Amino acid sequence: MTLKDVGYGAQERAPFAQKPFESRGRLYPEASSPTRTPFQRDRDRIIHSSAFRRLKHKTQVFVYHEGDHFRTRLTHTIEVSQIARSLARALRLDEDLAECLALAHDLGHTPFGHEGEDVLHECMAAFEGFDHNAQSLRVVTSLEQRYAEFDGLNLAWETLEGLVKHNGPLVDAQGNPLGKFAGSKLPYAIRRYQESHDLELATWPSAEAQAAAIADDIAYDAHDLDDGLRAGLFAIEDMREVPYLADILAEVDARYPGLEESRRIHEIVRRSITRMVEDVITEALKRLKEVDPQSIDDVRRADRCLVDFSPEMAVAERQVKKFLFARVYRHEDVLAVRRQVARVVRDLFAGFMQRPQDMPKPWDKGLEGCSEAALARRVCDYIAGMTDRFAIDEHRRLFDDTPELG
Repeated sequence: MTLKDVGYGAQERAPFAQKPFESRGRLYPEASSPTRTPFQRDRDRIIHSSAFRRLKHKTQVFVYHEGDHFRTRLTHTIEVSQIARSLARALRLDEDLAECLALAHDLGHTPFGHEGEDVLHECMAAFEGFDHNAQSLRVVTSLEQRYAEFDGLNLAWETLEGLVKHNGPLVDAQGNPLGKFAGSKLPYAIRRYQESHDLELATWPSAEAQAAAIADDIAYDAHDLDDGLRAGLFAIEDMREVPYLADILAEVDARYPGLEESRRIHEIVRRSITRMVEDVITEALKRLKEVDPQSIDDVRRADRCLVDFSPEMAVAERQVKKFLFARVYRHEDVLAVRRQVARVVRDLFAGFMQRPQDMPKPWDKGLEGCSEAALARRVCDYIAGMTDRFAIDEHRRLFDDTPELG
């Protein structure tokens, strides 16, 4: 007796949701599980991966030494997962697929947050660059080497599709790159994988993937406000500059006059999450009614994203991001640390390119006679997988002038 035999997953899902037992399968065929759907199985593989565990010590905004209460990539990922499941439940989607995509979306991030990504992209400029989303695909299809029969995690087609396309189509109908890749090439990892396993890059992903993508934005905005406030990078009153935040602040102060600051912060953050989640649900239901998709392929062929902010909330969300950019990401205290960690990544890349034998086993193997591009990709993979702490330790092992991040 299997889950499919007892009708698991047949109830309560919308016609345009991904059906758990109608997956297109895996690159390497495997027998189905009698106790888990394909997406539950994918979720479990992601959680048990080495890359997932390393998220615990990878920076979100604040480097690991700066305090125990700031978000890391792991805590951010858990928050995205919770919001994605909430959206999927409200829209009658496959919650397991939405959760799976949320859990996997940051597996390719470098140490030291976006600064690490920017510097690694700069180091790889002559070798097709670096992109954290493409690196996530590389992690789950190649770099995780745990299973006897294949490299990677051998995830379902729908999981890989959503991981790569969660922000929308990557190419137009003629195969020309779109968005940030317009006028150039798609990232190396995506192009290479596409050669063996077509992820239909010109279509929208599933509604589950769209839910995971917008959940990332909601979580990011809320927790960066929270962490920025608790780090003292700006004051609560500064949020009155943003109408959306000013309205939430007025609501909290009217209901709880004289509330202590830590509780006041939490009330602001939780209300922001609630407002954005409810807005996405309302807007998604409106768009779904207009498009009336009767299958998941109708979602893929739609002319727009179906799970997104309303136009009004999209404006408000951009204002929040603009505020965070000025007050948090470009704050001098944050920039000072970013400059230090940038040097760590540059030094590591240059050092390993000159002396690849300094990489530990098995990273140093099989490089004899390889091209400079192949060596650069190996070095890039090694550094991208590092945690903040390990990157600092590796720098101390190889150099005499490792910066103190205090």
